[in-house]
Amino acid sequence: MANAKVIAAKQESVQVIAEKLRGSATTVVADYRGLSVSQVTELRKQLREAGVEFQVLKNTLVRRATAEAELSELDQVLTGPTAIAFSREDAIAPAKILHDFAKKNDALEIKGGVVEGRVVGVDQIQALATLPSRDGLLSMLLSVLQAPVRNFALAVKAVAEKQEAEA
Repeated sequence: MANAKVIAAKQESVQVIAEKLRGSATTVVADYRGLSVSQVTELRKQLREAGVEFQVLKNTLVRRATAEAELSELDQVLTGPTAIAFSREDAIAPAKILHDFAKKNDALEIKGGVVEGRVVGVDQIQALATLPSRDGLLSMLLSVLQAPVRNFALAVKAVAEKQEAEA
């Protein structure tokens, strides 16, 4: 009886993990071995503030979930202690936070991840981490869109001032 309950609980866990893998904009897999409790707490706090879910999961359960979510290429990074950051909305947040934290704490090692349903390596996660945030990208876009209007307004003002000076 207890055995059937344990198996059912594990199957439910696999279903939940597979759904998180499918539904995440970005998933980052990391090795947290060597981090102190206070460091992990600080990392969890930063991730939570960004709306990122961070869990330590058993590799065997994650492997079964990757098979179900058709992301079996991720299995090669599932060795040793594994923590996974899931983000549904912000594709950059988990990569950026983990990358910045890993720079300050050598014990944290990013292993790989999934970006928009595609398994990627450490290089792609680090490239994603160096991108500006969504708000930063939007402000850059707005400044680019405003530049022609601003330049036109300055030109009209200069013409008006020149005509006033001549008159």
